[in-house]
Formats: sequence, structure tokens, C-alpha cells
Amino acid sequence: MHTVWKGSISFGLVNIPVKLHAATENRDIKLRQLHKECHTPISYKKVCEGCNQEVKDEDIVKAYEYTKNKFVVLDKEDLENLQKENEEKAVEIIDFVQLTEIDPIYFERTYFLSPDSTGAKAYSLLRKTLEQSGKIGIAKIIIRSKEQLAVVRVYQDALVMETIHYPDEVRSVGDVPNIPSEQNVVQKELETALMLVDQLTTNFNPEKYTDDYRNALLELIEEKKATNMVATNDQQRPIPENVTDLMTALQASLDKTKKPTTRKRTTRTKKNA
Repeated sequence: MHTVWKGSISFGLVNIPVKLHAATENRDIKLRQLHKECHTPISYKKVCEGCNQEVKDEDIVKAYEYTKNKFVVLDKEDLENLQKENEEKAVEIIDFVQLTEIDPIYFERTYFLSPDSTGAKAYSLLRKTLEQSGKIGIAKIIIRSKEQLAVVRVYQDALVMETIHYPDEVRSVGDVPNIPSEQNVVQKELETALMLVDQLTTNFNPEKYTDDYRNALLELIEEKKATNMVATNDQQRPIPENVTDLMTALQASLDKTKKPTTRKRTTRTKKNA
């Protein structure tokens, strides 16, 4: 399993060397975009709107647009130093809370935590502590140049870390349009709705739920493959004009430097061959 991050987590004076692994994966079916005429894959280029020219990665800088068309340019060194300064800090559990106190809207992504070669004992201690206390830990961690708020909890026999949103990243419900104010509900309708909920109530079994659309799409793809309904692109990419011009110039230069040869010498060369 790929290691996303390597460092340590601490609570109190206990320090646990750990590795971070993504606990979930995107199983969406990726579809390519092709040109309808020749089935050539469509590519996307980074183009400068001002120069109308394609821009290479090394010619791109990052900046913050603080007002329309006004930018603060951030050097690569500035960002690297800031990131390094924060990454060197160990992830410290700063609080312990009840999981039920956190609304699911805050949760973002889940990672498995595994102990490093010297961290098994401390890892087991934190796991047992969380199990018996019924609490989860609140911590901060730097992942991919972003400081994340996270919770550490027990999942089956493993410790997991789930990144959660900061409060200012969760939009206000007051900004959602057309939410009706509290209205009188007909008691008979409410009783019927509650009865329906009771009839559909069961224990949560994740294996029960499948991605029906993805399965149907896979079946459609396999069906088209089996009936040879596939598109093939045999066309070679055209040589860019600038390359053609360069080759023409080189060939012309080469031809110009060649010494003229006589017909007799040419005939003798063929015989030797």
C-alpha cells in the first residue's frame, strides 16, 4: 500500500512513528474524449491569454489574485520554505472529543495509519486508549502543502485518520436558497411517514450497496468489445510546422555543401557496391 505521508503522532509524552495510507480509492470509470472524425484523443494545452502562446511548466508561477487582475506572486522558494517549516512539526493530538459531536459534513477523506518499525508498542497503546475511553483525537497535519484538521480514531484493528474541514470551509445553511421555514405538518402524514421509516429500518451493511451505474457501464463496454464495436486511431501525429521548417532548412544546407559528382564516378561507386 502506497505511503502518502511519513512522520509521527504524539499525545502527551507518547510519540508514535507512523505512515499514512489512503483508505479509499476512486473507482469511477475514466472516459477519454476523442475527435469524432478520426478518433484521435483530445489534448489540452496551457495557453497564456495575453500572449496567446503555449506555456511550459517551468514558465508558470503561482500567485494570489487579491482583486480583479491584481496578483501577489509567490516564489517557489517561499512556498517550499513555508511547507518545510510546518512539515517538520510532529502531528500532536491536541484534544479528545466524542465522535458524535462532529457532524458528518465536516469529514473529508480517510487514511489508514500504520506504525513504523519502532512504533508498534506506542501504536497499540493509543489504539487501546481510544477504544476504552470511547473518544477520538483531534490533530493537525500538513498534507500536500495544506494544513489539515484531522481526527484519529479506531476502525476495526487499525488507527485511522480522517481529515475534516475547518469551520470557515463549511458554507452557512443561511446561504442555501428556498429552504422552507417550519410549517405545520399534518399529524396523519407524519405518522404514516414514521411508519414507513420503521419498515425500512435495518442494520447498516455496506456490502448491500453497489454502484449500479458503474456496473451497467462496464457491461456496456464489454458488450461493445465483444461485438467488435471499437474505434481505432491509426493516424500518426502530424509533424509540427516549426519542425518541418527546421528539417527543410537543414536538408537545404546539407545539399548546398555537397560536392558535385560526375556520372562516371557514380557508376563506379555502384559497381563497388
